[in-house]
Amino acid sequence: MHTHNTSSALTGIGLTLLACLAFAVLDAGSKYMGALLPLLMALWLRYALQTIATIGYGLATAGNSIFQTQHWRFQCIRAVLFCMSNAFAMLSLRHLPLAEFTAIAAMTPLAMTLVAALWLHQPVSPLRWVLVTLGFAGTLIIVRPGSGAFSAQALLWPLLQMLANTAYQIVSSEMAGKERPLTTQIYTSLVALALTTACLPWVWTPVMSSGLLLGTLAMGLGSAVGHLCVLKAYEYARPATITPFFYSQILFAAAAGWLMYRHVPDQWAVVGMLVIIASGALSAWLSVRESR
Repeated sequence: MHTHNTSSALTGIGLTLLACLAFAVLDAGSKYMGALLPLLMALWLRYALQTIATIGYGLATAGNSIFQTQHWRFQCIRAVLFCMSNAFAMLSLRHLPLAEFTAIAAMTPLAMTLVAALWLHQPVSPLRWVLVTLGFAGTLIIVRPGSGAFSAQALLWPLLQMLANTAYQIVSSEMAGKERPLTTQIYTSLVALALTTACLPWVWTPVMSSGLLLGTLAMGLGSAVGHLCVLKAYEYARPATITPFFYSQILFAAAAGWLMYRHVPDQWAVVGMLVIIASGALSAWLSVRESR
């Protein structure tokens, strides 16, 4: 474990930015592959490459001990929620531009505040409720219900993705300190690969092209590199230090959307994104203040 001095904090921030770039590449690849292949086949390709990369890194750094786990039930539940979140994300990307989807997905930490208060009965300060409301308002500005900007069906998938991802993050937080993070990531990849492999005979589509190869690399390596960078970032810096920088993924997604589809978010979408970024960054600042 590294000491949390200024140099290591900057390293943690740099790794977080690299992770966000990788996740933007992952989403761009998912949007492309989701339009080209059946959903479960596209996910299988992602998990196959992700599993190879993650296990390779784990064996190189920790040897066979990286497979030791004492919490099979949590590992399986986390992997199922991971698959659900990924599937809903890919369905969302069939209907929404990259930047708008990423901004809505960024509401997950604020959704966890609601779960903490309403389900886990944890105390939530009035200021944090204000930030949750602010983030929700930012989402409404992006989707603008009743304006016809997006159909009801298009908005259903990101809502389900946020719910699945919130549950996934809660299970992940329950496992914190009980398993090595890399072990957990390996089992998440393995179980996700097993689940999609079981469905493969019904969804296999013989498609071979350079675009398919690039899309697979974007998804598999984007996911593996992104998650591994997050794990390393937490070794160098405290969560409260790097959390605000996760919102840079919205900017990377906007850039990817422009490069691939020449899509530029309209002024209201930009306002909504800035509101969500502000509420998330202020929430991270509040977490630091409360911890003190």
